This record gives sequence, C-alpha cells and structure tokens, in this order.
Amino acid sequence: TIGGRRFALLTTNKIWCYHNKLESNIYNALEKAQRERDLLFQVLELSPPISSPLAMELPPKVKNILLLDSEGKRIAAKYYSGDWPTNTAKEAFEKAVFSKTQKTNARTEVEVTALENNIIVYKFVQDLHFFVTGGEEENELILASVLQGLFDAVNLLLRGNADKREALDNLDLIFLCFDEIIDGGIVLETDANVIAEKAGINSIDPNAPLSEQTISQALATAREHLTRSLMK
Repeated sequence: TIGGRRFALLTTNKIWCYHNKLESNIYNALEKAQRERDLLFQVLELSPPISSPLAMELPPKVKNILLLDSEGKRIAAKYYSGDWPTNTAKEAFEKAVFSKTQKTNARTEVEVTALENNIIVYKFVQDLHFFVTGGEEENELILASVLQGLFDAVNLLLRGNADKREALDNLDLIFLCFDEIIDGGIVLETDANVIAEKAGINSIDPNAPLSEQTISQALATAREHLTRSLMK
C-alpha cells in the first residue's frame, strides 16, 4: 500500500542517514586521531630526548684532595676513589701531579690541568700546594669551587699564616675541612666560612683552658658547660 511504502521509505532513509552519520563520526574520530598523532610526532622530533631514571645527572664527585709541600711531599691527603688501591700508587700519582704543576704560577687563580684521564685543579700559597682531582667527565668549575673553598677555609683557620709549619701543627683542622667539604667523594659544602666554622667547632676540646681557645670556641665551650649544668 501507499502507507506501507511510505513507512518503508522513511525507515530506509533513517537507516541510511544513521549509517552516514555513524560513518561520518568514525571518519572524524580517525581524522582527529591522525592529527593528534602527527602533533605528537612533531613534539617528539622537536623536544630533546627523554632520559631514563638510570641516565639522570649524578652529583659531582671528587677522587682525592691533596696538600703537598714545595718539594712534593705529602702533608695531608684523602682519597675517595679506588683508582689508586695501594699507597705506592697514591705516592706515584702525587709525584706525577707535583712534577706536572711545580713550574706553574698558581698563586692568584685556580689552575686546571689533565692527568691520567683526570681533571686536576690546583692553587699554591707559600710552601703549600693544594690539589683537587675529579674524573674527566666532571665540571671544572665545580672542582674549582671545591678547591677554593678548601683553600680559603684553611687560610681562615690558620689565621692567614698558611704555610707548611702551621699546616703540620693543625693537621686535625685540615682533615676536618676535608670531611666538611667531601663525604665519600660527594661534594657537601664549598662555602669557606661555613667549612671553617664547622671545622673549628668540631675541633674544640671542652677540657682545654679558655685562654687557649679562640673567642668563638670559648663561647661554644661556655654554652656547653652551661647546658650541662642546667641538665643536672
């Protein structure tokens, strides 16, 4: 009948429209996904490569700190690397470092040299030669800041009389400076004032007469005695 044909025609048209709409939606979704994929590829191509957690930048490390006299003899040294497993190897390295740098004038600025795939920064004062060694991948500026911090801290603790005799008389202070700057090869501190203050406080003998202590040491000792008396 006419009514039945019209119903069939309308139904067919609705199915056809629905099919076209569904096809259009699918097409639009695919087109959107394509655009997003192309945009993602562009971002990945323009962006720097993403590092894995294992490839993250490691903290700066120091292999050793050396303090030698004007003849290349060891005054104080601390090694944080297994590159020199024996004392003989360490002495040979110190001799090589001294031989390579003894003719340079490193009394005003920190100097840099390379030896055995290592970077060495150094600075001299009177008859003391300061050295800091790092791997060839380390930043020279960071190594230089470590050396300058040590240099200035020792000079502060020795009250400007940084020479071999004073250094030998105050080896405990120098090794305390080493420990305040480096822990297991990792750089902890480079500020000379902070290093000198911590090393000075840690070197206090609470049983020493106040007359033999500096003002800051005496004050710290007095505070400690007061604290103990209040806790009794």
